[in-house]
Amino acid sequence: MIIHTAEFTCSYVDWKKCPKEHVPEYAFIGRSNVGKSSLINTLTERKGLAKISNTPGKTQCINFFSINKEWNLVDLPGYGYAKTSKKNRELWMKFTKDYLRRREQLQNVFVLIDGRIDPQNVDLDFIQWLGENGIPFSLVFTKNDKPKKTFKNIENFKETLLETWEELPVNFITSSVTNVGREDILAYIDQVNETIANDIDLEEE
Repeated sequence: MIIHTAEFTCSYVDWKKCPKEHVPEYAFIGRSNVGKSSLINTLTERKGLAKISNTPGKTQCINFFSINKEWNLVDLPGYGYAKTSKKNRELWMKFTKDYLRRREQLQNVFVLIDGRIDPQNVDLDFIQWLGENGIPFSLVFTKNDKPKKTFKNIENFKETLLETWEELPVNFITSSVTNVGREDILAYIDQVNETIANDIDLEEE
């Protein structure tokens, strides 16, 4: 997939107010400071599209980016620690989960996992919640800048997940430094979009 256009369109804190257009949506979420903004900028090849910050909790809304005017990339608030009040964190998680459970246009949730560290309960719990609610998701292991150092942690995460899951979801290994994984994620999105388009064509025949 070639990204011709990528532009921010809108932000909301209520899923009911999100865009009414029926185009495929792909959401990105993870713990604070997992490298979400860097990954979004890498995928779109737009350095300043998503704002990068060292302060946990920078993303505070459901942010929509129109890609090629064909599908929406959705940047969701991170879960876990954030430099804000508990009340704010609970509010962010509530409208985020409402969006994830109710948004018909949502095709897949890319859950970002820091490949440099051991499995974290907050990630495992969120993945479990997605499974219990029947929400399609993929794993994206980020910050794989030095593969020899991240390989063991990534394998440990997969093994831990298999303790409660029969099989692993689709997963990607990425680096915003080397661009590893970029083409794989875009190809996956392209494949899903093609499947949707084919299904629509069959319904119209």
